[in-house]
Amino acid sequence: MLILTLKKKWFDMIRSGEKKEEYREIKPYYTSRFWNVILHNGGCFEKIGKEDLPLGTVKFRNGYAANAPSFLADCVLTIGTGKEEWGAETGRSYYVLKIANVRKE
Repeated sequence: MLILTLKKKWFDMIRSGEKKEEYREIKPYYTSRFWNVILHNGGCFEKIGKEDLPLGTVKFRNGYAANAPSFLADCVLTIGTGKEEWGAETGRSYYVLKIANVRKE
């Protein structure tokens, strides 16, 4: 299962259902992490940006402590631009995790 850490503001907004996307920079670190999950789920990473690729259940955590609050959500991945009010910079491309079905761990 993919585990991603969030700052409190974004953690609370996603958990409440207000924020429907999470953005990650297009860098080798995230490319590797997403590639591994997509291939494990039987997907084809070369289709990223052309269609939504299922990531399955992602665990979002608020911090690194062993007892940090967390929740689970079903996500799909694409490449695109994001919304400034959700933390994206205008005109910049990101890995975009589209979030659905937020639930407690």
